[in-house]
Amino acid sequence: MKIGIVCYPTFGGSGVVATELGIELSKRGHEVHFITYKQPVRLELLGNHVHFHEVSVPEYPLFHYQPYELALTSKLVDMVKLHKIELLHVHYAIPHAYAAYMAKKMLQEEGIYIPIVTTLHGTDITLVGSHPVYKTAVTFSINKSDAVTSVSESLKRDTLRLFDIKNDIHVITNFIDIAKHTNNFVDCQRGMLANEDEKIITHISNFRSVKRIPDIIKVFYNIQKEIPSKLMMVGEGPEKEPAEELCRKLGIEDKVVFFGNSNEIDRILCYSDLFMLPSETESFGLAALEAMASGVPVISSNSGGIPEVNVHGVSGYLSDVGDIEDMSKNALAILKDEKTLNKFKENAKKQACNFDIYQIVPQYEAIYEETLLKCKTLL
Repeated sequence: MKIGIVCYPTFGGSGVVATELGIELSKRGHEVHFITYKQPVRLELLGNHVHFHEVSVPEYPLFHYQPYELALTSKLVDMVKLHKIELLHVHYAIPHAYAAYMAKKMLQEEGIYIPIVTTLHGTDITLVGSHPVYKTAVTFSINKSDAVTSVSESLKRDTLRLFDIKNDIHVITNFIDIAKHTNNFVDCQRGMLANEDEKIITHISNFRSVKRIPDIIKVFYNIQKEIPSKLMMVGEGPEKEPAEELCRKLGIEDKVVFFGNSNEIDRILCYSDLFMLPSETESFGLAALEAMASGVPVISSNSGGIPEVNVHGVSGYLSDVGDIEDMSKNALAILKDEKTLNKFKENAKKQACNFDIYQIVPQYEAIYEETLLKCKTLL
């Protein structure tokens, strides 16, 4: 198949999933075309089966906000015609599914029929999409897609609750390439960040308020009072500076390392003992899954799709959103005993294997084939 993938090319979960999916599809013999405003951060391989087409948005004084949707629509039309793309897989309902539908209608005028598969990732539904300004367009985009998937059962329920959806929604979870998370480092270089007797706790995100960054600092504050430990904070975002200030206020700034965005996630997780994800809401919890794939147990909230990933008492522990004391207690229960910690690490790895890329990607291929077949019967 010739597949066009539209996604955000950033460090966020949806962009990572879309990129990894495209790369794996290319390995399976499909021709994949990424169409977005910048090369995705994890897209390293370009060649006969993987292509990148940049969407440029020329600046024009008339527009207060540059019309990316229009530029994307035009680019989709051009790329479908030029490369004979057979199907568009768009990640995020808005603006991507909306732009894809407009491209589809324009192509129909020329006798070209291009089916659209839309994957819902979370923010496009629970935060942005449900806003009254966008709700009508989001509902339209989902209902006009030829197939719709969501990354968790929780997100599917939220979508059906918030919108008047006529389409079926297929749950295809996010995934991880377990092979990539097998520790192949000869020297993990753990000693560069912590002493031998210190435990390493890690958090990776875009540092938005929904991630509840202060909760991480407060839980770590409780942990380090009882167990020698260091906290690794990976990512950039509006909550980073307030978090640094909170560390100074609590007198633990020497025990917390702020990395910023990093392409060394695997290496950082290699020497982590515990991962924290106390989010207000998560449609899935991809960062937790990446940690678990590296054998790192997870302390998290029980919000959204996280319980579908992190199994309470097995791969880590779940707590109510904002329950600092319970999260602290659970973290200490894992870290205080080496035998317990090793058992949780082993369980985390086993649970992550349920989401291996080789089990999930065939589900997308089946959706593609079913959608193409359905569309051909309508012609």
